[in-house]
Amino acid sequence: MQSSMTSPALATVDDHLHLTALLRARAAADPAAPFAEVKDGSDGWIPVSLGEFEERVLTVAKGLIASGVAAGDRVGIMGDTSLEWSVMDFAVLAAGGVTVPIYPSSSAKQCQWIVDDAGLAFVAAQTEDQRTMLTGLDNAPTALELSVEGLDAVAAAGGDVDDATLAQRTADVVLGDLASIIYTSGTTGRPKGAMLTHGNLVAHCANIERDPHFGAFVQGDTRVLLFLPLAHVFARLAMVLALSSGAVIGYSPSHKTLAADLSSFRPTWMPLVPRVLETIYNRADAAQTGLKKKIFRWSAWVARKVSQAEESGGHGIVLKVQYAVANALVLKKIRHLLGGQLGFVLAGGAKLTPGIGHFFRGLGVTVMQGYGLTETTAAHMGTPSTGQVMGTVGHPIAGCDITLAEDGEILARGVNLFAGYWNAPEATAEVMRDGWFATGDLGEIQDGNLTITGRKKEIVVLSSGKNIQPAVLEDSIRSHPAIQDSVVIGDGRHFVSAVVTLDGTLLPAWLKGHDLPEMTVEEASTDERVRALIGRAIAHANEHVSRAEAIREFRILPREFTEEREEVTASLKVRRAVVIEHFSDVIESIYAPAGGPSPANRA
Repeated sequence: MQSSMTSPALATVDDHLHLTALLRARAAADPAAPFAEVKDGSDGWIPVSLGEFEERVLTVAKGLIASGVAAGDRVGIMGDTSLEWSVMDFAVLAAGGVTVPIYPSSSAKQCQWIVDDAGLAFVAAQTEDQRTMLTGLDNAPTALELSVEGLDAVAAAGGDVDDATLAQRTADVVLGDLASIIYTSGTTGRPKGAMLTHGNLVAHCANIERDPHFGAFVQGDTRVLLFLPLAHVFARLAMVLALSSGAVIGYSPSHKTLAADLSSFRPTWMPLVPRVLETIYNRADAAQTGLKKKIFRWSAWVARKVSQAEESGGHGIVLKVQYAVANALVLKKIRHLLGGQLGFVLAGGAKLTPGIGHFFRGLGVTVMQGYGLTETTAAHMGTPSTGQVMGTVGHPIAGCDITLAEDGEILARGVNLFAGYWNAPEATAEVMRDGWFATGDLGEIQDGNLTITGRKKEIVVLSSGKNIQPAVLEDSIRSHPAIQDSVVIGDGRHFVSAVVTLDGTLLPAWLKGHDLPEMTVEEASTDERVRALIGRAIAHANEHVSRAEAIREFRILPREFTEEREEVTASLKVRRAVVIEHFSDVIESIYAPAGGPSPANRA
C-alpha cells in the first residue's frame, strides 16, 4: 500500500514578494481592477478597486505607526468578515507588524490568553461590547474600532507619517519573516499560536494557481464569496488567493444573510465548511411537502447517481433523460438560489459526507474536499477539479508532500508549513519529525488518494482492548438533518455508546416533515417518537463499522453544544473531554447496571 505522496512546487516566488509587496504589485499593474465588492444596504454591491484598497491600507498603516505600532509588534483583529478586516490586516503588515486574528465569538478568558501570549498592545475590534471586554482585561491592549469610521480615525492620526517612513517598515521583509500568529482551535488543551510567514501564504497561493489539478477555479474572471470568519486560516488563505489571482471578493458577514448574498453576489467559487452544504441541502428538503418533497428527493437521487456515474465511467441514456427531467423540475432552481454561476466549492475543516458531495456535483457544483490545518496554512491537499473520488481528500497541492508514519499518522511538509508555535519551542519540537509536521490525524492512501480515518488522540479503547476510531460513526450521525453533533464514548467501557445533540434551527422543519408536533430541543430530547427516528441514524452509522465497534446505546441531550460553555471551538470542532465532563451523569446512566440511576439528561 502506498505510504507517501509528493507534489513538486510549480511556482518560484521572489524572496521580497511579501504580502505588502504583492498588494503593491497588483495595484500598480491595474489600479482600476476590482479588489472587492461591498453591500450597499439593499441587494446591490459597490465595487472597490485595487487602487482604492491599497490607498486605504497605506493611510491606515501610517495611522498605526503614528499610534505607536512598531515593527514586529503583534496587532489583534476581532470582528466579522468584512472589507475593514482586510484593510486592517494588510495595514498591520504594511506597518511592519504581525496580524493576530481573534474569533469574534471568543470569550474574555480566551482573549486574555491570546493578549498575554502574543503580547498584544493593540486590538482592532468591531463592536462596543468587544472593545469593552478587551479593555477590561489584565494588561489590556489599546482597543481600536474596526469599522469605516474607526479606520478613518486611525488614518487621520497618520497625517505626519511620510511615504518614506512607511516604506522603510517593509524594506527588509522577506518571505521567511513572520506575517501572522493564528491560534489553533485548542480541542485538547490551550490554543497554540501557529506562526505563519509571508512565504507560507504567498508561495502557497502561487502554487495553487499554477497547479493544473487545483487551479481551475481561479482562472479567468472569478468571484469569491467570503463567508467564513477571517480569523479562520481557510478564509484568510482564500482572501490572499483572491488578491493573488485577481478574483473579486464579496464579504458575507453573517449566516443570516448568506442565502441572499449568494443570490445577489453570484460567486463562481466559495470556501466553506461541509456543514454549510448540509444545511443548504437539508433546508431545501425541509421546505418541500407532499408531492413536491417526493419530486425533490427523486431529483436529488438522480443528481447523486449522475455524480457517481462520473466516477465509474459515464452514464447511459436513461440516466441522461432522468437528469433532464430532474434539472427542469428542481436542480436548475437550486443553482439559481446559489447565484447561478457557482462552479466550485472548496470544503474543509471537517469531513464531507459523500452523499452531499455527490448531490452538489450532480447539481453542477464541483466540491473540492480539502485537508489541512492551521499549521499547513489551511489546504495541504484536496480532490482535484476533475477525476475526483468522493469520500477522499485527494492528493497534495503543488509544493506539498505527505507521508504516513508506521501507525498511520499523516506527516506533512511543504512551502505552506508553519514556522513553529509562538513562545512554545517544546510544543513545536513535539510535532516536528526531521522536517515533517505530525498532524495527529490518521489516514490511508489508496489509488493515489488519501482518506482520513480518524484522529490519533481520539481513539477510544474499550475495556476489552479493542481500539475504536469514533470519527466514522460521528461523521455519519452528524450528517442527519436534525442532529447538530455527536460524541462517541467507550474509553475503558465494555461497549460503545454515543450522545447526540439536536439542531435547534432545523428541528422545527424536521419535526413537521415527520408529522410530529412542535417541540423545543429539550422536549424533543425525551420524546420517544424522536428517539425512534434518531435511532435510525444510529443504526445507519453502525453499518459502517463492525459489530464490536457499533453503538449499542445512545442518549439525546437536552441542549446543543455551545462555544460559551467551551464544548465546541470557534470553528465548531467538538471538545470531547469537555462534553464528557459536562454530561458525565448522562454517560454514567448509559453504563449503569439494571436498576441503576435513570438518565438525568442535564448539563
